[in-house]
Amino acid sequence: MYVVAIAGNGFILLIVVIEPKLRTPMYIFLSNLAFLEICYTTTIVPKMLQTLLERQTTICFICCLAQGFFHFVFGSVELFILTAMAFDRYLAICKPLRYPMIMTKQVCIQMSLATWYAGLLIMFFQSLYVWRLPFCGSNVVNHFYCDIGPILSLTCADTHLIESLGLLTSVLTVIMTLILTIVSYIFIISTILRIPSAVGRKKAFSTCTSHLTVVSILYGALVFMYVRPNVHSSSHLTRLVAVLNTTLTPMLNPFIYTIRNTEVKDAVKTAIHKKKKFLKEDF
Repeated sequence: MYVVAIAGNGFILLIVVIEPKLRTPMYIFLSNLAFLEICYTTTIVPKMLQTLLERQTTICFICCLAQGFFHFVFGSVELFILTAMAFDRYLAICKPLRYPMIMTKQVCIQMSLATWYAGLLIMFFQSLYVWRLPFCGSNVVNHFYCDIGPILSLTCADTHLIESLGLLTSVLTVIMTLILTIVSYIFIISTILRIPSAVGRKKAFSTCTSHLTVVSILYGALVFMYVRPNVHSSSHLTRLVAVLNTTLTPMLNPFIYTIRNTEVKDAVKTAIHKKKKFLKEDF
């Protein structure tokens, strides 16, 4: 699953870079998402594989905190990118005439950079508080990676403040981005339903199905795992959802975005044709 996730998301990055036709706002956001999925799953899976293959079940204290920090940074940036993609679809479908003027390449790049800044900023101060906590009890992390709940259960200090801060951060990043995405799709669906042609409605909605599928899977897992008061919980069900979120979703995303995407298929055919032509000329 890890190899497929890396290969699939790497393929999206490669095809967007080599094919000029795909250097549009939607695919710039998609390449950001693909890069995030590579970083997100790489933060967790290699260490988990080492644990499974070598029975090496220890991790250094700094490594554990760093793993948790980058896990949440990449996860937060992914939520912001998905929200930006929803806004992009809203403009493309609801404001088609103004779309090229509003969503320029420069604006798209600025929005992408803003998502990275926001993710780093939000998680830095919360992580700084966790790093300062005293850890003087058990050193056994009841999880397959350094998630915030199992880490807080090891500290011997009062964690009510950091739990409240974590819940507030979860609400701001998960719930607020989800609300913005839902609002965007309310406008999108209302606009699509007003299209007189059935073919036009189907074509317009097909541009959103991949994004909706990814949003549904990701937000369902995150709401279950983090938007609740008791973050200490590390039940078997929580760990199962975490496995799906860190391995299955990054593996499925490339397939969701490419299998029914005619633009990506055409770009692949064009790239293969150019490669064949280059080889023939070379020989």
